[in-house]
Amino acid sequence: MIPLADGGLFPSVGLGFWKMPKPAAPTQVQEAIRAGYRHLDCACDYGNEAEVGAGISAALSAGLCRREDLWVTSKLWNTYHEPKHVRAACERSLRDLRLDYLDLYLVHFPIALAFVPFDVRYPPEWFHDPQAAAPAMKPISVPYAETWAAMEELHRAGLVKHLGVCNLPISMLREVLTTCAIRPTVHQIELHPYLTQPRMLRYCAQEKIAVTAFSPLGSPSYASIGMARPDENVLHDPVVTAIAAAHRRTPAQITLRWGVQRGCAVIPKTQTPARLAENLALFDFALTPVEMAAIDALDRRRRFNDPGHFGEIAFNTFFPIFD
Repeated sequence: MIPLADGGLFPSVGLGFWKMPKPAAPTQVQEAIRAGYRHLDCACDYGNEAEVGAGISAALSAGLCRREDLWVTSKLWNTYHEPKHVRAACERSLRDLRLDYLDLYLVHFPIALAFVPFDVRYPPEWFHDPQAAAPAMKPISVPYAETWAAMEELHRAGLVKHLGVCNLPISMLREVLTTCAIRPTVHQIELHPYLTQPRMLRYCAQEKIAVTAFSPLGSPSYASIGMARPDENVLHDPVVTAIAAAHRRTPAQITLRWGVQRGCAVIPKTQTPARLAENLALFDFALTPVEMAAIDALDRRRRFNDPGHFGEIAFNTFFPIFD
């Protein structure tokens, strides 16, 4: 568990639901909870919150855990950044997840897009109008501080226990801390051995902001959609495989252990029952300082999830948020 600055305790291993097929999600939630997971990382944009909610409801009804034992995260999508849409977006996620409150609500990207009504398309995804002759994203001007102030109202209303951000560069995170009334307790960022982000980790530690590493295994989630090359798989890296052999662990376990040993929460996704247990079995061994340093040295500054890259290729819109 990772202690939060506002007094919460954040499970350091969770199950991510990005790219989890809808039919698989209800069973996967129940199997994960049965295996010992208590941290579920969801988002409007993943398109499967209703199915995750069905799984949570079934697990609670079966007595696999209590609601207060679970940590459920969701995220505000880009099309709901205008303050007047923030609460409705949160309430939609709550309704789909069949919950009265979220443990953590994050602003998914520092990208404000034009509103798409729920009855037109949900989740709205990236294109403003997929049927247009030249479909594209439709950015709008909404100060992040205004979106954050609306997030704070969710906390005051009891809909959200903790607030956080995603995908911010350090300068923008610093600006949030300067203007906010309620500080973010978690920053979710892409982080793996090919993108180690030491400055971000150091700054978040200085500001007492917990870090969640998404895509903690690196490229596997991206190779299938053309956003990573086969030679960019950290699980095949000789440094990682050698350390795995020395510990009689899998490369995935070594990579995830490296993440939690740096003080981060990790949220790998899997649909394989054996890997559910494997990804959770990280706390009966430790990497040596030499092994940690060897994995740190693999850093390529390789960001797979970069709107400045995929926005133009996939959505006909250049929208960089990182240098």
